[in-house]
Amino acid sequence: MSCVVSDAEVPGWWRRLGLPGLIDLHVHFLPERMERRVWHHFHHGGPLMGDGWPITYEWPVDKRVERLRELGVRTFPALAYAHKPGMASDLNAWTLGFARRTPGCLPSATFYPEPGVEAYARKALDDGARIFKVHLQVGGFDPRVPELDGVWGLLAESGVPVVVHASSVPVPGGHVGIEPIAEVLRRHPALRVVIAHLGMPEYDPFFELAARYERVALDTTMAFTDFSEKRMPFPDRLRPALRDLGLAGKVVLGTDFPTIPYSYAHQLDALARLDLGDAWLRAVCWDNGAAMI
Repeated sequence: MSCVVSDAEVPGWWRRLGLPGLIDLHVHFLPERMERRVWHHFHHGGPLMGDGWPITYEWPVDKRVERLRELGVRTFPALAYAHKPGMASDLNAWTLGFARRTPGCLPSATFYPEPGVEAYARKALDDGARIFKVHLQVGGFDPRVPELDGVWGLLAESGVPVVVHASSVPVPGGHVGIEPIAEVLRRHPALRVVIAHLGMPEYDPFFELAARYERVALDTTMAFTDFSEKRMPFPDRLRPALRDLGLAGKVVLGTDFPTIPYSYAHQLDALARLDLGDAWLRAVCWDNGAAMI
């Protein structure tokens, strides 16, 4: 597949693959004040960010939505995540409202271990949530705590995917690594979990997790880009597994738009230059996400 250099070239790239567009399951839109705080952390770095990085699409919300449309991203969530008690329910009201007024936005929700969590997670599902997000590093919580067992069971029963930041990227911290989320899956093997960032830098155990559980998948967020390859290079030994998992429906497109230090096109080019074939690109960039949601 030919390379894609600029955002303007993206529609032509997916059309050459024979796709109707792109499905990106790792996109963030947040309430304005919260967004500004998050971007401040990225700019200045810190305990959860390391050195941080510049944000390519630090734009007003309307311009960011328009760029996704120009790129041909047909479906995307507004993934938000709570880092302390008392946030998640309000965030869910905001993300679900954003989806209702933004064509193409997949209704999303989050949760945090606190009293009432199962009730508001159920309400989010009743209100139309079709994807959830939790960030074990930023949230600083253990996914195995008893308060969340009912939520995991609820999501397993519903089949709604949950994007989980479970690995130690950009820096170690919180209850990250393979064991916490692996224990959740041992208790709830029907969970539809999407491991963010391919589990980098702990690629091997998260690939094994995806191979072991029927409903566990990986997203490509920031993987294979020049930025990540300098810090956490993807091991060549896993390329055959990456191809097989992608063709089996277990790798989906994610980008972290808008909070990335390069163009959207570069993430797609990073996938194309893996040279895993057009069928793999079609599966990752559209088919697998469509089947999941």
